[in-house]
Amino acid sequence: MRELYNHLKKMAAVNLGKKEAAEIISGRDNIVIVNNFESIRGGRSLDVTGFEKPVIHAGHPIIRETATGDYKPLPLNATGDGFGALPAGHTYGGILIASIPREKAFAGIMVRGTVKRCLQRHQNH
Repeated sequence: MRELYNHLKKMAAVNLGKKEAAEIISGRDNIVIVNNFESIRGGRSLDVTGFEKPVIHAGHPIIRETATGDYKPLPLNATGDGFGALPAGHTYGGILIASIPREKAFAGIMVRGTVKRCLQRHQNH
């Protein structure tokens, strides 16, 4: 039991004490994920360290750090207008189901389904 407790202490956390985030209105969220056959039950809190955009949009790839088990948004490329490469020591974890604010990174993650790639946003305005 102590091993589980120590593991949970190391996982990514979202600060619930911050002010309420503005509502995110995106007409694309409901059409980016075409079919969601399976998702991670209960979702995950994302480690957003180094992700500077204020919103992580639906369809964004989510990665998992193999050493810690932390879930993170796939980094953007150097110019911020496309997805970057998968960092060493990470695996693909799934696809973000709905747009979320960076400050409240509670993520629903699809692990089996269909994404409409032409609508998948990588610019994260």
